[in-house]
Amino acid sequence: MADQHAASSGGDVPALLNDFSLEMTGKDVSALEDAAPLMPAGTRVSVTFLGNEDLQMRVDAAAAVRRLGFVPVPHISARRLGSQAEFEQFLEALATAAAPQDVFVVGGDPAEPQGPYEDALSLIRTGLLGQYGFKHVAFGGYPEGHPEISDQRLWEAVTDKYAAAAEQGLEPSIITQFGFDADPVFAWLSELRRRGVDAPVRIGVPGPAGVKRLLTYARRFGVGTSAGIVQKYGFSLTNLLGTAGPERIIREFASRHNHDEHGQMLLHFYTFGGIKTTADWVRTFREDPGGH
Repeated sequence: MADQHAASSGGDVPALLNDFSLEMTGKDVSALEDAAPLMPAGTRVSVTFLGNEDLQMRVDAAAAVRRLGFVPVPHISARRLGSQAEFEQFLEALATAAAPQDVFVVGGDPAEPQGPYEDALSLIRTGLLGQYGFKHVAFGGYPEGHPEISDQRLWEAVTDKYAAAAEQGLEPSIITQFGFDADPVFAWLSELRRRGVDAPVRIGVPGPAGVKRLLTYARRFGVGTSAGIVQKYGFSLTNLLGTAGPERIIREFASRHNHDEHGQMLLHFYTFGGIKTTADWVRTFREDPGGH
């Protein structure tokens, strides 16, 4: 599995950018095709599970990821599934069209489940993922907390999902929400390892995007955007017309990461500014991390 590659330490930005992953929606197939020449073969591409997209669109996107030489990581939103039959229909369609071995499970946005699955843990515990050929399961992590879930419940959830994955014979990993501040990331990683969770962690990073767009997504997901935090990240709340990239925070990740304390750490890019823009930025920054 790609997540088992050695993580970076000691300020090695290019190594930290090895084996990065990024995200697309079902509507982004043409955008992925445009970006493909800029992306390393085998890049892991998450395919989101949005309420305004249907099963076929999600499956077609996962198949396109595979066709272009990348690793599809379909998302499954527990509370958006209406029944076990719908869950199995999606898994069967994925297995037929893209044969993915990696999956990301999440509770999802609906306040009330549309079927029998309340959260990501309930999907893992069905045992169906392994039956349909999945070997690796990723789930969410929230270094800055969650606006609607207590910290205690978040810690219980991450340790429960880690244990359930092992019980099902699935290799676990974690993908975190994005943020603009490295401090909560490293505090969260230290606590995660203290609690005995040694799964690889992909730290969420926003790709380069307009400041207004970044702030919109940050508000939606409860990400801290105080003046001090965003200035440290590289933009100002008083000037919202420009764009901002993650070069500063990635340099800080590379310089502060200690494998013994923080475990394996990789990067996952949320492509708010577009897949091609993000892929081009990663390639350029990896080649010249001091040039941005």
